[in-house]
Formats: sequence, structure tokens, C-alpha cells
Amino acid sequence: MPRMQRYLYIALAVLGWSFGGAWAQNPASQTTADPVQVPDRAPMPAQGPISTPIPTLSELFAAAWQRQPAARSQQARKDAAAARKEAANSWTAEPIALDISGRTDELSSNLGRREYTAGVAIPLWLPGERSRSIAVAEAEQHATASATLLAQLQTAADVRDAYWTWQLARVGLALTRERLRHAEQLAADVGRRVRAGDMARSDQHQAEGAQAGAEAELAEAAGALAAATQRLRAISGLTLPVDAMAQADTLSAEPTPLPTNGASPSLDAHPALADLRNRAEAARQSSELAQARTRATPELMVATSRERGTFAEQYQQSVTVGLRFPFGSDSRHRASIATAQALAIEAETQLALEHDRIQAALDSARIRVTSASTQRTAAERRAQLARESRAFFEKSFRVGETDLPTRLRIELEATAAERQVARSRIELAAAISALRQALGLLPQQGPQ
Repeated sequence: MPRMQRYLYIALAVLGWSFGGAWAQNPASQTTADPVQVPDRAPMPAQGPISTPIPTLSELFAAAWQRQPAARSQQARKDAAAARKEAANSWTAEPIALDISGRTDELSSNLGRREYTAGVAIPLWLPGERSRSIAVAEAEQHATASATLLAQLQTAADVRDAYWTWQLARVGLALTRERLRHAEQLAADVGRRVRAGDMARSDQHQAEGAQAGAEAELAEAAGALAAATQRLRAISGLTLPVDAMAQADTLSAEPTPLPTNGASPSLDAHPALADLRNRAEAARQSSELAQARTRATPELMVATSRERGTFAEQYQQSVTVGLRFPFGSDSRHRASIATAQALAIEAETQLALEHDRIQAALDSARIRVTSASTQRTAAERRAQLARESRAFFEKSFRVGETDLPTRLRIELEATAAERQVARSRIELAAAISALRQALGLLPQQGPQ
């Protein structure tokens, strides 16, 4: 038995050495639960998180428009308008009807009487009805196209408002983080001087209180950015960066639609006015068509018959030509005419009101652009002076020439100036978008 035990120990040692060597030579067989063994799955803070591309205003509008019901039904509406125009261009008012009938006495006397008739009923246009139907179909085609453009403009208004609110929230978060960085630096400087005995403990409390206020503002700015992001994401359906900050000087606004000489473009091509104009034209053409349709559609009937009286007779061929001419109904046609005229009057009246409203909105948008441009120039000058003052007082505070209240006041003034210049730049970009919206122009990406 001792010899058997010795052999057993040797075999176990050999097997252990074999498996240990194979394990060492094949590191892939080790478990992947340990993050040290899979460095490719471990976080890499040095490189930073992969940022989601930030969509432009035009890209957001394109995505939002594809989600709209009007965009998805656009082709079907075009097909319907084209089909109505094709029907109006046909030579008959309604589709031709085929009439086939037969008559026999087989179930009664059975003398051999047979009659077979085949004919067609051709609906005829009333005088002037065909040309006016074509005019109505063309007007409806134009109304369909203008209604689609108006729906695009309405979608653009929602996207523009949500987009610039989102950009303002992004810049606000960036400025708040910058303020927190300065507050932390100030608190560190005060703490160092308190430990050195140059400042009192109350000064450190003031510095730490300013830092806590900056932290609270950061949380508020993060919440505002999250809300603006969700709103824009709901409109466009695109995935937006959750924590995307921006600087206002790097934003690209839409191109200014007006030349510098102050010339005003015409409002005739505005989608809202074009839609009302096309609707009024379609209503007028429908009124004229209703006046032409004084009665129901007459029909021309052409038929051929083959008949015999008895078994001994030969079949005889005959042709029948007839005209079915219904009487008119004055009350029914008066209702159609009055309805079409009412629609035309409403569209024309709304067209005048809408023109005045758009003109007022355009004037207001121009004033807003001018005011925003002036505010941006003044805010940039104030921010430049505030940055220079902050640098001066930072140096003087470090050497003990400036007290803490003055240092805190300068810091607040610099933060307010930076926030004002950032808001003024975004307000100018938003004002240009509002001006383009008032002119009926869709979003367009400006030069980078």
C-alpha cells in the first residue's frame, strides 16, 4: 500500500503541474468578472466619455417634421388631388355604366319569346361644368401644397422655441459650473489664509456659503437643462446629450434674412397667406362649379337589342338611343352655392386679418433683432471689464490688499456679466430665428 500511495501522489502532482501550466498559458480561460483581467471593459476617465453629436437646428426640424401627421399623409393628399384632377379631365362626368338584360317567356307560356339587350349609360357634362371642375381640382392641388408648407412652418415654430430654450439651458449650466469653480478656488484661498492666521473663521464661512450657493445654482441649472432636453427630444425624436454644455460664442445662428440696406421682402409668399389665398380660390371655384351644376348629371343611353316573338320567328336586331335628363332642384343647388360663397368670404376676410397679424409680428421681430444686437454689444463690453476687474482683485486678494466682501462682490459681478453676455448672444440668435419665422422661412443652418 505505501507503494500505491506513492504512485498516486506522483500522478496528482503531474496532473496539477499540467493544468497549472495550461491555465497560465491560456489567460482567456480565466474569468472575466475581474475588471483587471478585462481592461477593455473598464472605464477610461483619461479619454472622457464618448459624446453624442449635437444636432443642428435644421437637423432637428427635419426629424421633427418626419414625425408629424401632415408629413406622413403628405403623399396620400397629393395623390388624392392628382386623382381629382384626372377625374375632372375625363370626357364623362361619371364613369360609364354598362347595362345588360334579357327577357323570356320560358317560365310562363314558353312560346319562344326571347329578348337580349346590351347598352351603356354615358354621364354628360353640363355646360361649363367640366372646365370649372378642372379649375377646382387645380385650386385644390395648390391648397394641398400650401397647407403642407404651413404645417412645416408651424412645426418650425415649436422646434425653434424648444431649441433656443435648450441652448440657453446648456450655456446656463456651463456658466454655473464656471462660477462653482471660482467659488471653490476662493474657498480654498480663504481656508489657506485662515489656517495661516491672516483671516477670521467668519470669512471662511462666507466663502463656503458662496460655494454652497453656487452648488445649489448648479443643481437648478442641471434640472432646467434636463427639462429642456426632454422637451426637444419629444418634439424631434432625436437622442440628445444629457449633460451637454456649450459656450454662447460658439453657437451658430441662422442667417439674417434681411439685407443691411433695410429692404423688406414681400409677404406674398408667406405660407399662412398663401394657404388662405389658395383656400379662398378653391372656395370661389367651388362656388362657380355649384352655379354650373343646376341639376343632376344627364345621361346618354345607347343600347342594342336582339329579339324574337316565337320559336318560328327569326331574331331581329334593333338599336336604342335615349337621353336621361333629370329635373333641377333649386333649393339643393342654392345651398351648395351659398356654402361655397360663405367659405370664400371667410377665407378672404381671414386673409386680410392674417396679413395684418404677420406684418405686426414682422415689425416686432425686427425691433427684437435690433434690440438684441445692441444688448449683446453692451454685454460683451461689460463682461470684458468684469473679467479684467476679477483678475485685478484676485491678485490683490491673494496678497491681502482686498477684503473678502469686496472679493465676493467682484466675483458676483463677473458671474452676472458672463451670464448676461451669454444670454444676449443666444437672445440675438433666437431673435433672428423669430424674424425668419415671421417671414415664413424654414430653419436653415448658418455659417460656422
